[in-house]
Parts: sequence; C-alpha cells; structure tokens
Amino acid sequence: MLPYVDEAVLVDASTGDDAAVYRISEDRALVATTDFFTPIVDDPYDFGRIAAANALSDIYAMGARPLFALNLVAFPRELLDRNILSEILRGGSEAALEAGIAIVGGHSIDDPEPKYGLCVIGEVDPSRMVRTAGAQPGDLLVLTKAIGTGVIATALKKDAVEERVLQEAVRSMSTLNRPAAEAMLRVGANAATDITGFGLIGHLANMLRASGVAARIRAGLVPDLAGARALAEAGHIAGGTRRNLNDAQLIASWSPDVSPIDQLLLCDAQTSGGLLISVTAERADLLIEALQRAQTLAAAIIGDIRAGEPHIEVLP
Repeated sequence: MLPYVDEAVLVDASTGDDAAVYRISEDRALVATTDFFTPIVDDPYDFGRIAAANALSDIYAMGARPLFALNLVAFPRELLDRNILSEILRGGSEAALEAGIAIVGGHSIDDPEPKYGLCVIGEVDPSRMVRTAGAQPGDLLVLTKAIGTGVIATALKKDAVEERVLQEAVRSMSTLNRPAAEAMLRVGANAATDITGFGLIGHLANMLRASGVAARIRAGLVPDLAGARALAEAGHIAGGTRRNLNDAQLIASWSPDVSPIDQLLLCDAQTSGGLLISVTAERADLLIEALQRAQTLAAAIIGDIRAGEPHIEVLP
C-alpha cells in the first residue's frame, strides 16, 4: 500500500527535523511534537519542569511559537503517593506558564515506571521556519547551553553528585530555549536543532546529512557543565552516551589531541539541551550579542560548516 500523501505536510518524520509541520494557510502552519521520559532527577517538581522544557524545545528549534500542550502521564497508582504526581504536574504547568501557554488536557495510564512529558502544538510562518537542513559552507556553529547533563544524571543514580553540581544541571535542563529561539529569529539562521538524546555530535550529524555539508568543531570551545568532566572521568557514563560515541565513528574523525573524555562529553546524551544554530559568519557576532542580551546560559561559537560530504572533524 502506498503511503498517504498530503501536500499540506511540510515536514514529517522522514526528514529528521525536530517537529512535524502542517500548513493551514499561506503564512501559517501548525508545528507538532511530543516527548516524554522517565525521571531524570529525584525531585518530582524539577522532573516535571525539565520534561516540559524538553518537549517545548522542539518547537523553539523550528523557530516556532508554542500555542498549547497536552500532558502525557504514566504513573504507578498503587506504588507511589499521588502527591508525587501532583508535584510533577505542577512543575510541567509552571514551565508551560513561563512559555506563555496552557496545558489543556492530556492522557494518563497506570504504569509501574513513572513517565511524564508533553504533546506540544505550535505555530510558524512557513517562510520563517528553521530546519535542520539549510546549513551552508562558511556558516559558524553557535551553542546556547553547556553539555554534560547525561553524565550528571547518570552519577545521580549512584548518589555521586554534589548538590551545587546537581542544581546547576537542573537549572540548565529546566531553562526554556525560548530566548535563544527569539534571538535566532531576530538575527536569522540557516539551520538549527536542539541537543538532546543523540548528543552534540549526533544532532550535528543530523544537520549535516540534511544539509549535505561537513563541519569542523573544536572540543575546547564547547562549554560543559560544572562537575561534568570530573564525573565523566570517574566513569559515570550512560549506555546511551556510549552508543552515541559508537555511532559517531561513522561520521566523525577525532584529532589525536582530543581526549577520550572529550569524545564522551561531545556524545553525552543530553536532556533539554541548548540550540545548535548554523548562522552566516557575517551575522554570527549579531547572534552572539542577541543571545547575551537574552541571557542564554551559553553563547559559544564552537565550529564552522564546510563544503563536502557529511563529516565532522573534531579538533582540540
């Protein structure tokens, strides 16, 4: 059977973009995404905020504006106190409130392992939509959050994280990418994506494959969260990160001066990471200034786009 073809579908699952896009008029399109996962931190309120921020990030990465959201909940009714669920939902609701949207409903199931997230519907002008495709040779790559949340979350499972390190990671994961997206739209970008489970290298690889270009990044320019490097050196590496590193060998070449720890951090499976933005060199300084005015958690030029088959050269 042939797949159903709808000309109003501008972006679907085949392209590797961050959300689906459906045109409803010449200058309006709906943007839809969904994301949910198991608790990444112990505090249920923080977990709710992080999960909601993570789901909203796909909308922001497309240069879109969220309109409303639906809760997605799995919860063991007989095993955990209902107050825990209330706190998770409160965290999600406050993240949505910060985004300027309402959570208008949702769905819940009884499940032995708690899970939470959102289905988010947004809106974008198709002519201003930002996709993973579109990076051009000569562009610079700008990152808006430090990496390392996967390492910290893995160490937390073994009670190996200092409180200050945990709180900095929670702050990063619960911070919306809204200001970064607004700065990106004001300045203009050729392509963008958000950094989540595939890690920085994995999401950059998706951008390169979609755009038909190569990239060079410098590990020393990529910011990492306080404590993340020490925890990685202590061996707190998630299975997903190791899989990301294995997959990276298909597209990345590593300078001998890039340490194994740097390789792991660049492939660290992130939760609610920042935006990775491909912008012309002429506009890069304007973007950095706009991000700094918006007080994003980072505003780092970490590399550039080059002509060639999709490939990442990683330098120290």
